[in-house]
Amino acid sequence: RAEVLRALWRALPALVLPIVVIGGLRVGIFTPTEAAVIAVVYAALVGAFVYGELTVKSFYDGLVEAGKTSAVVMFLIGTSMVSAWLITIANLPTQVIAFLQPFMDTPQLLVGMIVVLTLLLGMVLDFTPLSLILMPIVIPLAKAAGIDLVYFGVVFTIAGALGMLTPPVGNVLNVVAGVGKVRLDRIMVGVLPFLFAELAVLGLLVAFPAIITGPLDLLR
Repeated sequence: RAEVLRALWRALPALVLPIVVIGGLRVGIFTPTEAAVIAVVYAALVGAFVYGELTVKSFYDGLVEAGKTSAVVMFLIGTSMVSAWLITIANLPTQVIAFLQPFMDTPQLLVGMIVVLTLLLGMVLDFTPLSLILMPIVIPLAKAAGIDLVYFGVVFTIAGALGMLTPPVGNVLNVVAGVGKVRLDRIMVGVLPFLFAELAVLGLLVAFPAIITGPLDLLR
């Protein structure tokens, strides 16, 4: 018991970090982006002055590795933005509206088609350009079809996030490959079971909206 208490006391400064980040976000002291900066600064200070494990050399090495990882992500986002520009120039949003109009009378089918479209575009676009392109199109359609926008937002976000796990863009896969120094094809094989499980969950959410709207109705 004494050993557990000593270990807990030693780990206490590190355990405070998620409390600071989540608490600050919940209270509204800082944004998610600012929370990331605060987390890095806090971790650096604790690692250097509390645990004494963060040296100038290890800090520099960490910056270099972070720069390499960020460069990969920014390159992928840049190429995604080019794809988004091509989609806009080709007037695909107007074609998407025309394609989805016939499904307006069947909300579940409309949500299913939007999910399929989001998954397909998510293979070649980062989540940010994907949202910027699709949201102004699909939100009015969902609202006109009488779909709960909170439910729709949850489903759309999950579908967009799954796009970050699928090639050829797959930002999350590329980040993991860079950090773990593992080949991308090996990571893809390891991720497949989880990807299929998430797709199954997404299918259930589309087929049974009450999974989300039920708890929402209790909270409202």
